[in-house]
Amino acid sequence: MNFDHFSWLAGVAALLVGLAKGGMPAIGMVAVPLLSLSMSPVQAAVLLLPIYVISDMVGVWLYRRAYSAVNLRILIPAGVTGVVVGWLTAAMVSDRAITLLIGLMGIGFCLNMWLRKNGNAPPQPAHVGKGWFWGMVSGFTSFISHAGAPPFQVYMLPQKLPKAEFAGTSTILFAVINAAKIVPYQNLRPYSTEMLWSAAAVVPFALIGTVAGAYATRRIADVWFYRLVQAGLFAVSVKLVADATMGH
Repeated sequence: MNFDHFSWLAGVAALLVGLAKGGMPAIGMVAVPLLSLSMSPVQAAVLLLPIYVISDMVGVWLYRRAYSAVNLRILIPAGVTGVVVGWLTAAMVSDRAITLLIGLMGIGFCLNMWLRKNGNAPPQPAHVGKGWFWGMVSGFTSFISHAGAPPFQVYMLPQKLPKAEFAGTSTILFAVINAAKIVPYQNLRPYSTEMLWSAAAVVPFALIGTVAGAYATRRIADVWFYRLVQAGLFAVSVKLVADATMGH
């Protein structure tokens, strides 16, 4: 692996993680696929967890007054349950299968965003059954690839919450889910000193991204920004699917 190339990818991935924690959850999905271009997706997920945890601390502080308590009461236990399911099934799934799954999730998320019709349906209330289902899926996909945002959004977007409340709910939920992943990750793929140093080196990128994400969420119209991010996610996801199906 070319160190300079890896360092650049890791820095960009950490910046994307920070933006996600600052209130733009879909952006964080790009981080693992991006790093998976230069290492296994499992290694990428393990490397990024410390970045997520540190960014979570900043994100929770930024959104400490803006969140949906009724949704968090449903989603937090469901999300942690999803993490446990991911932990129990991790040994049964190969790196290639995970690479394929991450790529397909990214493609599916983009196609869903691009093809769905934006109706004027009234806001939907929080729902225990739907919340538990999508919360568990979020915890599971977050465990295997830090890609819990799409299931979370499937459940939350129909509620049409204020932007800051939506972002705060996402940030707090995934802070709890990421904390729940620390012991399982250490159990499955113990951290080496080299990996921890690699994570520490890109922490500043994540912190900058977190503050920038919060700024953008509050002040900038994000429609074109999301379209560019989705295009990047789609391209990386197609590359991952090709790698998984044709071999490296």
